Amino acid sequence: MGRVKILIVDDDPKLRGFLRKGLEEQGYECSEASTVAQAEAEATDAYDLVLLDVMLPDGDGWEVLRHLRGTGQSTPVIFLTARSLVDERVQGLEMGADDYIIKPFEFRELLARIQVVLRRRTEGAQLEWGALHIESLTQKVRHGNRALDLSPKEYALLRHLVKGGGKVASKAELLSEVWGMDFHPGTNVVEVGVARLRRKLEVSGPERIDTVAGEGYRMAQATEAGQ
Repeated sequence: MGRVKILIVDDDPKLRGFLRKGLEEQGYECSEASTVAQAEAEATDAYDLVLLDVMLPDGDGWEVLRHLRGTGQSTPVIFLTARSLVDERVQGLEMGADDYIIKPFEFRELLARIQVVLRRRTEGAQLEWGALHIESLTQKVRHGNRALDLSPKEYALLRHLVKGGGKVASKAELLSEVWGMDFHPGTNVVEVGVARLRRKLEVSGPERIDTVAGEGYRMAQATEAGQ
């Protein structure tokens, strides 16, 4: 496998240069873009990761993310932004971003987050739970012969629950591991995400998602479904 390719999208040339130098010293291959137009032209599945600023001269990073996901590209995206409002973080994550880091940040923290996102994408080429088949590299999910059309966050949520092997995942754990957020009692992003995923699964067997009152969520055990 060749070097990991990262696209850095930011309107600050000094920050782009700093990030590029640091990442290339770590063995990554980097390219740069400074506008929405450049990013949309450049960002493709040829990249393994996009570092994406929210505020850009001709629009915002959300436009770039919509373009990526709207064209069926699953390239992981980490937002880099000085804007720290919870609602904005939730917006980006619900749209399919993989993580969100607030400026200013320590370079070693960015490296750690990059490694986590890339590891999620590559580890465990295929997972199975009952009739569910999850392909990590392509992020495609099937239930039997039926392909499921999942958003990036729905995919990440399902994958996390399946990897749990039927263990209960708390709301705080899902917020951290799937949405990249610290626990925030005022958000219902987990409940909404689980409800959407359940509707798309449309199953009642071992592939269903159970709510464990006061604890969280888990994939149903096969024995509980009479399997």
